[in-house]
Formats: sequence, structure tokens, C-alpha cells
Amino acid sequence: MHRRNLVALAALAVSAATLTAPAAFAQSGEIRIAHVYSKTGPLEAYGKQTQTGLMMGLSYATGGSMTVNGKKLVVIEKDDQGKPDLGKSLLATAYSDDKADIAVGPTASGVALAMLPVAEEYKKILLVEPAVADSITGDKWNKYIFRTGRNSSQDAISNAVAVDKEGVTIATLAQDNAFGRDGVKAFKDSVKKAKLAHEEYLPAATTDFTAGAQRIIDKLKDQPGRKIIWVVWAGAGNPFKIADMDLKRYGIEISTGGNILPAMAAYKNFPGMEGATYYYFGIPKNPVNEALVAAHYKEYKTPPDFFTAGGFSSAMALVTALKATGGDTNTNKLIKTMEGMSFDTPKGKMTFRKEDHQAMQSMYHFKIKVDPAFAWGVPELVREIKPEEMNVPIRNQR
Repeated sequence: MHRRNLVALAALAVSAATLTAPAAFAQSGEIRIAHVYSKTGPLEAYGKQTQTGLMMGLSYATGGSMTVNGKKLVVIEKDDQGKPDLGKSLLATAYSDDKADIAVGPTASGVALAMLPVAEEYKKILLVEPAVADSITGDKWNKYIFRTGRNSSQDAISNAVAVDKEGVTIATLAQDNAFGRDGVKAFKDSVKKAKLAHEEYLPAATTDFTAGAQRIIDKLKDQPGRKIIWVVWAGAGNPFKIADMDLKRYGIEISTGGNILPAMAAYKNFPGMEGATYYYFGIPKNPVNEALVAAHYKEYKTPPDFFTAGGFSSAMALVTALKATGGDTNTNKLIKTMEGMSFDTPKGKMTFRKEDHQAMQSMYHFKIKVDPAFAWGVPELVREIKPEEMNVPIRNQR
């Protein structure tokens, strides 16, 4: 473990507010980073983890100095509340009034899609973390967009590894938004052997899943062989309540990807469930993840969560790029530097693909184990799915 960086991390794990500059004209000798995220709203838990990870990552990557080539890193927080129009205006304000050199965020895919044209208008980089929809680096993409977060295709391809088998019939349950629909589309494109029987989309704020679940059961119950409901859900609501509808009576299983630890408490009801995840603190074995886990335990007495790792990864990408440019924030120079750039993260090495600036990264096929020592279902690693194993489509029009 890099002790110097770990010590620096712990020392700098102060409240984000103390590291956040007020709206003011940029000072020479500063690199200004706007973080537009869901500080409040439906995805508040995700956003706060991302912010924690970003600040810890900036500290780690700079050896605790919070500077690159003598320039101070200044982080400006913006709360988009999960609202696309607000996110769009906040990003414009960050680039214009706050003189942000680069921006990170947002949390929700719908907000990200609203923000993409703003980055193009101001000719400034937007590093997307953690919004997932394929369209962000697909048909809505422009050259100022990079993404450290995984995309829907990476989620789908890795989850298909777990459930795409001959004799399997699958129904999908997803939110009726960009995240859900892009996720299901990518999953359908990835499934080659199993049969897809039904797609169920419900409002993002759904709390009663009975009607939707009944439609799924009606489509699956008389199918031969193994029957699976693949769930893609984010934020509020607990779609796993559908298990209360006696799915076992019909031989129906549930499968899903990883999530934040509180959400994975529901996974304890599904021992042996298979899926794939972007991150779980106990899986990757590398010095960066060791430092993150140790520092997070020291500061918060808990392990880093799903989106903490994402924020940390975005910081590693930013500092790697800025070190390569000698602290120069010229957008064209940064784009040239970041295209094809590899950088270390808690997940190991990531690389920005030149064609669409999507970070190529490992995913993790897991099987859920119930361990009384943990409040959540523990995703035990079945196999690391490496970037070169995933044929992630290039979906932009470049």
C-alpha cells in the first residue's frame, strides 16, 4: 500500500465544504473543477458517495497536496436535485460564472443527457460519473464528453454472462426512464442464447410492484425450463418485494446487478443469486483499492460503497490527465491527452476508448452469499470479466 498517499487521504478527508470554493472569479494558479450531482433528490445516496469518492481520490492522486504542477485543485459543488433543466443551467453557470476548467457528474442519466450540449457549447470537458445510459456516449455524445462510470452495455454484457444460457426464459423489470430503457436495450442486444419473453417498465418512483409483477408472472409461469426476472433499478423503491408474490411456486428466479450496500440488504433473501457488478469493496485486489478501503474505514467506520469507487476513479482520471499536461487545462490538449489514456482506479486499470471516450473496465460476475457478519447479501466473485472480453458496442455517430 502507498502509505504516503494513505496518510494524505486520511488527513484530507475533511468535509467537502471546506474544499469547495465560493462562486468567484478564478485565481491564477487554480484548476477549477465543478461537480454537478444529486446532493438531494431521488438519487441523493448515490450522489453523496460520488462526492466522497471524488474528494478522497483527488487527495490520493495528488499525494495529499490537492495540487497539480503547483496549481491548487478547487472543487465547486452544484446540486442538480436530479432535475435535467436544473443540471443544465448549473453546468452553464459553472463554466461561465465560476470559470470551471472541467466538470464532473451528474448522478442521473436524464440530467446527463440535458448537460451534454452545454459542454459542447462552452467547449469544456464533462467527465460523466456515474450516469449510465448508453446514449451519453452513444447517439447524444460529443467530443467533450468522457465517462469513467460504466455504461448500460457494460452492465448488460456482464450480467448476460451470468444468465444467458440455453433453455432460459427471461423477463425484464426496469424503470421507465433513460437508465432503465437503455439498460434493457443493451441487455437484449447482449442476450444470445436465452429467450426474452417480456419487458416491464414502471415509473421511477414506484413503490407498489404488484401489477407489474403479475404481468411478468403471467408471461413466465407456463414457460418451460429456467425462468428469470432480470431487474435493472436505481434509487427509491424495492422491486425485490415481488419475491413476496410466491415466485418460487412458479419456479421463477430473480437476477440483478450490483448496487449500494443498503439496497443489497434485500439480496440476503436470494442466496445463490447470480449477476454482475461494477464494484464491491471486497473484490478488486490492487493498491488503489486497498488505500480507498483503509481510508474510508478510518474516516467513516464503513467500507466504501458502489459509487464511492466511481468518484475516486473520476479523480484518478482527472489528475492523471492534468499531470500529463503539466497542469494545462486547455480543452483540446486535455482531449488529446485523455483519448486512449489509461489510469489506475480502485477497480484496476481503466482506459478511455478513443472512439467514444467510454472507460473500458472490468466487471465482476458474482454469486450472492449470506454471511451473518454483513447486513447485506455478499457478492462473492465468480469471475472477473476483463475489458477485452466484452465487445462493448460503439454507439456514437463519430
